[in-house]
Amino acid sequence: MRGVRRADRLFLIIHALQGRRIALPARRLAETLGVSLRTVYRDVADLQLSGVPIEGEAGIGYLLRKGSDIPPLMFTQQEMEALVVGTRFVNAFSGDKLAEGAKTALLKIEAVLPPELRERAARSRVFVPTRRYEAKTGVIDVLHEAIAAHRVLRIEYRNEAAEVSVREIEPLCLACWGNVWTLGAWCRMRESFRNFRPDRIGAMDATGEIFGETEQRGLEAYLAAMGVCRAAHE
Repeated sequence: MRGVRRADRLFLIIHALQGRRIALPARRLAETLGVSLRTVYRDVADLQLSGVPIEGEAGIGYLLRKGSDIPPLMFTQQEMEALVVGTRFVNAFSGDKLAEGAKTALLKIEAVLPPELRERAARSRVFVPTRRYEAKTGVIDVLHEAIAAHRVLRIEYRNEAAEVSVREIEPLCLACWGNVWTLGAWCRMRESFRNFRPDRIGAMDATGEIFGETEQRGLEAYLAAMGVCRAAHE
């Protein structure tokens, strides 16, 4: 966070104070922004002078006056273009629910942008195919929900040799590799982590059982087994 431009820092202070019911200590703001307490005091004083309804004082903390209506944070052109391109990727490669969520989120963001910035972002020259690569988008939605709810699934799975087996799995994560998705899961039949392709899943049902992630059979263990650094996915 060090090296943040002053204009961005002022926006971040307002953002940190929005919606709070108790005062936020200046020291916490200083640690978050990577600046000195003196800088926080000066920035808050400048915001107050400019009309931002910040209440509180040094040594106690700050909050926004109840009922204050502060404009949302502004995006730079690059940030807005990244959101537009990201939405295009989600729409092209994800399940229906994620795609719809991405589109509505972008609409909300665009609603508060100046027309010029909105138009420039929409003219991005980073293109994503509009056709959906995942033929069974409904499967992605079901798997996504099962991961979130920790539901044990019973699936019929066809491997590369066209052999079909019935598995009980504990779904942990989804990964998109362009036109192919994979599901990371604990396979109870193999008693180890496995990657499954959703397009090879036939019948699929929830067993009604809810599993709990453990140190040996949770997401962190799966990523370690696959040789994947968690930070690369965050």
